[in-house]
Amino acid sequence: MLETNKIYNDNNINILKQIDSNSIDMILTSPPYDDLRVYKNTLDWNFDIFKQVANELSRVLKDGGVIVWIVSDGTEDISETGTSFKQALYFKDIGLKLYDTMIWRKPNPAVPTTDRYYNAFEYMFVISKGKPKTMNFICDKVNESVGNVYTKDTRISSENRKRTDKTRTVSQYSRRHNVWDIPIGDNPTKHPATFPLRLAVDHIKTWTNQGDIVLDPFMGSGTTCSACKDNNRKYIGIELVKEYYDMADNRLKNTSGSHLFY
Repeated sequence: MLETNKIYNDNNINILKQIDSNSIDMILTSPPYDDLRVYKNTLDWNFDIFKQVANELSRVLKDGGVIVWIVSDGTEDISETGTSFKQALYFKDIGLKLYDTMIWRKPNPAVPTTDRYYNAFEYMFVISKGKPKTMNFICDKVNESVGNVYTKDTRISSENRKRTDKTRTVSQYSRRHNVWDIPIGDNPTKHPATFPLRLAVDHIKTWTNQGDIVLDPFMGSGTTCSACKDNNRKYIGIELVKEYYDMADNRLKNTSGSHLFY
């Protein structure tokens, strides 16, 4: 098995081939998408290369493991490309499950569009290898009807509802919805496409347990790995661009590993 708690400056296909099959608990990444970012003019990225990466990710992922694929679409000839959906469907084609289509909604979008409604979200496709083995749902949605008591119903549809003798009392907090409102926040590096540390932490807490291995094959400035280090998960990060690798390396050296989010 490739050494964990280490980052690698190389083409991710080269490194992925060195990872044992069925050995990774979670993959959390935001791959290059369309031409929305410029990565030092070093990136060769198209759907054929994506398929090579996807095949390797499927191989190294454990049964019950999860891929969180954070992605958006560019526009060509006034039409959105739909590349994100093509990628999600390809994961299905190779035997994985599209377990959930989540949304990262940005209350403060960075680049307002001029000819359509402001784009304020990205997809977070949750791809699983069978049923996810770990689901530590975050319960921070405040309920307005705390303390109310309701009869528990069982139903497949509104026309097929069966009343039971059981009751439930509304608690103060309930499970979060699958649309997450998380601000972009200040970028601690000069990488052009970082996602918030909070976003990484919340996914890692949801889909893994302490000691699990998390892989980011498009590591960028190291957000995923930093979140792992601070929350007692093992990590493997891969980044092709030396400048971004150095950003991540420096960031990890200054990450305490003190489980800040527990």
